[in-house]
Amino acid sequence: MQRRSRKPQFPARPEESYGHVTSAIGLEETFGHQRARRQSLFKQTLMWITGLICAVLLLGTLAQAWSNSQLTRTVQSEQQRLQSLQQRNDQLKKDVNKYKDPAVIESEARQQLGYVRPGEKPVVVVQADTTTTTRTASTRTTKSDSGYWLEWLQALFGNG
Repeated sequence: MQRRSRKPQFPARPEESYGHVTSAIGLEETFGHQRARRQSLFKQTLMWITGLICAVLLLGTLAQAWSNSQLTRTVQSEQQRLQSLQQRNDQLKKDVNKYKDPAVIESEARQQLGYVRPGEKPVVVVQADTTTTTRTASTRTTKSDSGYWLEWLQALFGNG
């Protein structure tokens, strides 16, 4: 067996001395003190690594939550779009069923396209323009008013 040579064991701090005084006079740390210091360094390193891992996991969780919220918004907008397309599809199905009836087709053709059946005579109703009629009536009124007064003037004073 090998024997370790140990340094002389001196107390790290004599009862009435301070740490800086003992190191100044060359008193060395005890083996237990060195071991405690190494363990303290190991504990600090372990704590830092654990804290770093926790921080990385926290950031990963936050990133995943943000990604999930974005996906939820996308899903909601696509569901609204799907709902509007389904409503449009239902309306088109109703229109298809409506236009399967020959009476509806005939009515639409007569109203919108002006179609008539063979043997029928089309009748076109033209509406008079209301502004033209008003102008004509006001012109006539002016002529008759001025003609009325002219007739009186001619009757009273003769041909003038």
